[in-house]
Order: sequence, then structure tokens, then C-alpha cells
Amino acid sequence: MRHCAMLLSLFSFYAGIGASRADSIADFYRDKSISIVLSAGEGGGYSTYVRAFAPFFTNYIPGKPNIIIQNMPGAGGIRAMMYFQSGAPKDGSVLGLVHSGVPFAPLFELNGANFKPLEMNWIGAMTRSDAICVAWSGSGIEKWQDLFDKEFVVGGTGSGSQLETYPAMLNALFGTKIKIISGYKGGNDIYLAMERGEVHGRCGGGFASLESTRPEWITGGKVKVPVVFSLERSKEAPDLPSLQERAGDERTRQILQLALAPQIMDRPFLAPAGVPDERVAALRKAFNAALSDSKFLEHARKSRLEISGVTGVDVEKILKDAYKLNRDVVRATAQAAKIN
Repeated sequence: MRHCAMLLSLFSFYAGIGASRADSIADFYRDKSISIVLSAGEGGGYSTYVRAFAPFFTNYIPGKPNIIIQNMPGAGGIRAMMYFQSGAPKDGSVLGLVHSGVPFAPLFELNGANFKPLEMNWIGAMTRSDAICVAWSGSGIEKWQDLFDKEFVVGGTGSGSQLETYPAMLNALFGTKIKIISGYKGGNDIYLAMERGEVHGRCGGGFASLESTRPEWITGGKVKVPVVFSLERSKEAPDLPSLQERAGDERTRQILQLALAPQIMDRPFLAPAGVPDERVAALRKAFNAALSDSKFLEHARKSRLEISGVTGVDVEKILKDAYKLNRDVVRATAQAAKIN
């Protein structure tokens, strides 16, 4: 009897601790706001995703805080990451939704990438996504061979961003003829430039981004997809060979393995280093629950948003594995993608 009483006492004790932690998190967030800072500009796929997700996310956060969305584009996402490194509050009141490639910027020693992604708190990623090159109909770029026979002019958003590293990598590894026009603030600006005839297209960003912002481009045949950046055949375009299939040797395959790692953790959420562990745990739990919410999934389906959630633990592992890679592979990847 004494043994049972002791067990009940211990159970009550630890249950009380769990309840008090939940209460403290709710007390912190109640009647407050969480700012979600995007490393992209307004009007693009990132904005579409977060605006759809935010109402469901907050429902699962203890205290149900209001969510404010802020845009902080610049330097291919580095500007936002530097804010999380040194300027953002470290109490869980500010989160980020950043480009999937930017956490790898310090690995490639990019200028200005003076942040430490392995020390930050990764809440999770919204999907796994295969990037594409998309070409405006009439540009003369329709299929893979066209990338070798004709100049393909694409827009870019800064050194280190996927929209510049991916086309540069195609040129270096396969010998394509892609010209990059840098200086656009975000992917949506490049879409507008395509409509104006400033550029032929865009390399980087996935089917989901295009379908969520301009579905009529696909259904109306306004764009063509000459290449899919993937390690396996994409479910959105199963008839197109993956880029890995086009690799002719093991060295190229290793470079692609690293270069395409960001796609496995597309649209990642983070909190700065220093946020209390219990708040990080609560945010991760809320993030996973919101991504599994049947009403959110139905809303995402109707809005043509691709959702295949990745946990914060898995995002951490992807980053840790990348930062452990042999420097020769990293240098070769940086050289191929013109990351400097």
C-alpha cells in the first residue's frame, strides 16, 4: 500500500509539473502577439502559405496568441537570418519562415552569413518540395534540350538564394546556357518580370508556389517546365527524369545530394537561439498539430498548397548532416552553384 501511495504521489507531482509548464506557456502567450517574419517579399508563395497556416497554428499554441506577418526580404534570405541571430527577441514572440536554402549559407561561407543555424531552434518545415525551372510560353524554352541549344534568361534574388544557385549549378554541371539577371526582391517579382517580358523564366521554387499563386499559368499553358530539380522523380511530373538521373558520374551525384538538401525541408520555421526549451517544445507540438489538422489540410487542398510536414527534429538532422560533410564536396557544390 505504501508503495502504491508513493507511486501515486510521484505521478501527481510530475503531472503537476507538466500542468504548471503548460499554464506558464499559456500565460506567456495569452493576450500577446507572435510575429512571423518572412525572408520573402509580399505576394509570393511564402506569404500565401503562412497566411493560410497562421489561423490554425495559433489555435494549437497555448494561450492562442494573435499572429502578425512581417516581410523581411533581402540578400537571398540572409537579412532575415541575421535578424534572428542578433536582433530578434529570444522569448518565443518572434518566429521566422525562411527560404530553405539560407540555413546552408554559412556552410558555403557566403558574405554576410554570420549566423549559426545549428544553434537556432527549428520548429519544423511545411513541406518537401521539388524545385523547377519554369519558362514563359513563347520564350522558346520548353524541354531539357532547349537549355543547351538556346539562351535562357532567368531572374535571381541574390547570391546564395535558390533562384540563383540552381540555374548556376545547371550551367556548371551540365553545360546549359542559362543567364541570370539578379536584383529582384522575391520570386513574385520574377513572375511579374516574366509577364513583362524582362526575363524568360525562373529556376527555383516549386510546383506548389506556382500553383498557389498563379494556377492559371499551368492550366492555361502559359508556362513550360523544362527541368525538375529532384533526387527522385517528382509526383507532380512523373514523366520528367529527375536531375539525379541526368547525372553522369558519382561526383555529380554527391554534389546534387548536398545542393538539393534544402528541398527536403522546404518552408522551414525557426525561433532564435535562447528561447526557453519548454516554449520551443510547445511551438513544435503546435506546428505539427496544425499541419495535421483536417480542416487545414482541406483548406490547403482547395488552395493548391502542397503540405507534407517535416518535424523540427528532422530539420535539425538535415542541417547537422550537411555541416558534417567533407569540405571537398562542399567546395565542389559551391563552385558548381557559384555560391560565394
